[in-house]
Order: sequence, then structure tokens, then C-alpha cells
Amino acid sequence: MMGGKIVVPGEIIAEGSKGSTNSYAENGEVRSEVVGLADEKGGRVIALNGQYVPREADWVIGVVDDVRYAGCNVEIKSAYKAFILTKLTRIEFRMGDVVGAKIERIDEAKNIDLAEPRRLAGGEILEISAVKVPRVIGKANSMINLLIKGTGSEILVGRNGRIWIKGGNSALAVRAILMIERESHKSGLTDRITDFLQSGGQSG
Repeated sequence: MMGGKIVVPGEIIAEGSKGSTNSYAENGEVRSEVVGLADEKGGRVIALNGQYVPREADWVIGVVDDVRYAGCNVEIKSAYKAFILTKLTRIEFRMGDVVGAKIERIDEAKNIDLAEPRRLAGGEILEISAVKVPRVIGKANSMINLLIKGTGSEILVGRNGRIWIKGGNSALAVRAILMIERESHKSGLTDRITDFLQSGGQSG
């Protein structure tokens, strides 16, 4: 295992304008996206676990697991539950509904408020490690756009590691995403995914 100090999401690990594995650049500083071990020279972080750590402004995919008068609880693949206030939406959510929403606020007690919720009807849910989500999205959405174009599917990616897929060649989309998760650490991944999609899943 690589040596280095343990860092938490948002912690500065180096100076620079370019992020690396599990890190991102902001205002000339490289910060960690996950809990992990930091390589300060390379600006990368090796994740210690794949559990999703919520951050404000993240777009996530959850499942309604409790409905109350004031709103509903949403399970978002985290140690903490999220909540949608009834007064903030016209949608009447039901138990088991799949929901896409933005994390609006996280308070000191780790209570999470969701905003801009939408019901994701039909389709299927694929779960991957949350730390692999940036590779599925790609730089400037390059990888996700490649997947959508190559499969004809509607694909929405939650930062919490849940992916909603509907229509098109959804089976090919699932196989391609799992390939990205499995080979995310390898170079030349975009070219291999392109070949995989163009061959209808026969390569790779």
C-alpha cells in the first residue's frame, strides 16, 4: 500500500491546477474527494473504503424508505439519511420510489436536505463504488456521453455510486459501466470502452 497521510473529503493535499485519482483542483489547490491515503507529490488519493461521503451540491440517486406528513426519508447509500420536505415539491413520493435529487444542505448533525427532486420511473439501477463515479462521468462528461451515444440509453449517474439506466441497449450499458469500474485504474480506458461499445460488447 502507498504510504501517505490520511485525508478526508475537501482536505488540501497539494498545490496545483489539476486533480488526479480521487482528487480535484480548486483555486490552485488539489483537494481529496474521499477518505484515503494521500500522495502529495502526485496529487492522488487511494481510497480507504468505497462508502459514499455526502457533500453539498452533489446530485444523488436514492430510494424512498419512509413517508411522513412533512416529507420523506431517502436512503442514499450513506451512513446518513436524506430528507425531502413536502412543501418543496409537488411530487407525492411513495415508498420504494427511486429519486434523483441534489444535496442542498448538510447540518452539524449530518442531517441531509435534498432539493430539486424528481421521480425516476422505470429503468434499472446499477450500483458501483462511489469512488469510481468520476471515471464513469469522465472529464467534461466525456465518458458518460460516450456511453449514452454508444448504447442509446438514458443514463443518470449519482455521486453516491448509483446509476439509473433506461431504454436503448441497457444490458450493454451495464456491462460497459462495470468494465469502467473494474479497469478504472488502467490507462487507455476510453479507447477500450469505445471499441467495446462499437463491437456490441464483443471486445473487452
